[in-house]
Amino acid sequence: MDNNWIIDNLNYAFALWNDKLTEMWSLLTQSPQSFKGGTIWQTIQTVNGAMQGVGYGLLVLFLAIGIFRSGVGFRDFRRPEYVLRHFLYFVMAKLAVTYGIDLMMDIFAVCAGIISAAAGSVGGIEGAALALPGEIVTAIEGVGFLASIPLWLVTLLGCLLITVLAFLMILTVYARFFKLYLYAALSPVALASFAGEGTSQMGRAFLKSYVGVCLEGAVIVLACIVYSAFASSGTTALGGGSAVTQVWSYLGEVIFNMLVLVGLVKGADRVVREMFGM
Repeated sequence: MDNNWIIDNLNYAFALWNDKLTEMWSLLTQSPQSFKGGTIWQTIQTVNGAMQGVGYGLLVLFLAIGIFRSGVGFRDFRRPEYVLRHFLYFVMAKLAVTYGIDLMMDIFAVCAGIISAAAGSVGGIEGAALALPGEIVTAIEGVGFLASIPLWLVTLLGCLLITVLAFLMILTVYARFFKLYLYAALSPVALASFAGEGTSQMGRAFLKSYVGVCLEGAVIVLACIVYSAFASSGTTALGGGSAVTQVWSYLGEVIFNMLVLVGLVKGADRVVREMFGM
């Protein structure tokens, strides 16, 4: 069995991980308008325009619900402050429906500033790049045919797991963009609830949830920074023992760090909810 194949296999898995980690880092600093060249955003704007018609219709419904929930009787309509209050609710909701997508992007821009500040504090993700240590390469090249069989199995399982973790990580970041697009497209429907005094909690919950999705990027960036510090600190798995033991210990440590990072990336929404009460 060619030991160079084992080394090439590990190098391929590490290169794939490094590529997906770099791609994720670059995606976190992109806006929905620039993602994939902006073609998706154009479609979302079209859908948002169609949803505005629905939102305008819901304005009247939510206004009526708010009036009849808060009113004690028809005599309340004779009070100017009562009518004025609901009129202001209606006007603000109308503006939210009309300019909702701009509001969403302004919120995203604020959260993107937090992400950029966190990412700029370390300058990049280069320190987290994985490379096969020379000690591991020497140990693999020095094993015989029989000893290379368990070594091949260990590296094959490790490479498969690294590949799965890399794609899980990048899929989570792509899913965040899909959520941002869904919020932007359907914002007129949710923001129309501000027309009613008793239904405005729906709009507030929608905005809080959207802010949480935006802040997921900051949590992911911080997780990458912590992972980068772990990855650049070296490994304690290199030492004595057989080649299989050294490779198993090294891969175990590397995969453990990857599992922690992927777990934080996938659980970024839960972390945001727990930290900010969203």
